[in-house]
Amino acid sequence: MTAKGQERLMQIILAPVISEKSTFIADKHNHVVFRVAADANKHEIKAAVELMFSTKDKKVEVAAVQVANVRGKTKTFGRFVGRRNHWKKAYVSLKPGQEINFAEQVEMK
Repeated sequence: MTAKGQERLMQIILAPVISEKSTFIADKHNHVVFRVAADANKHEIKAAVELMFSTKDKKVEVAAVQVANVRGKTKTFGRFVGRRNHWKKAYVSLKPGQEINFAEQVEMK
């Protein structure tokens, strides 16, 4: 993979989504939920997760990716009405025996 391709993959995953629903899904179905770039597709998300969370010791393998577009909420501030930005989230299904530990990733960097 070229350096430009790896740079693109590093910009796709923006943040993990930490909520009650995402932790329930993680425990029950071995999924991890990420906030991703709005123009990312499933193939890029899969490659980005495998690139970012694999180490020399263990390789993270993705089984499947499901993508959801989240509409921005309409908010009212006094008499002004605005809307938050739309965003995209990805449900990444890991192969059996695989896991992503965010605490380890922070310590390594």
